Amino acid sequence: MKKTGWRLLGFIFIGGLLGGMLGEILSVFSPSKQIQTIFAGSLTPGIDPPLTMNLVLIKVTLGFLFKVNLLTILGILLGVYLYKNM
Repeated sequence: MKKTGWRLLGFIFIGGLLGGMLGEILSVFSPSKQIQTIFAGSLTPGIDPPLTMNLVLIKVTLGFLFKVNLLTILGILLGVYLYKNM
């Protein structure tokens, strides 16, 4: 398989998505509060509240928010590792 930048971006995106989902699942089902704070504690950079422009004819809203936790970062690193060893 040919290694391209788009393929690397796909591996990073899928790894981050799966890691984030696993972090959310662990935060719900973990029995200990300490485990919840380690794996589900997240950093959320972005535009919050969203920027809104009312131009009378059209109303435009722009905003984004990333939710990054420990397992998201581990998933991204796993995706990069799998891409390198592909």
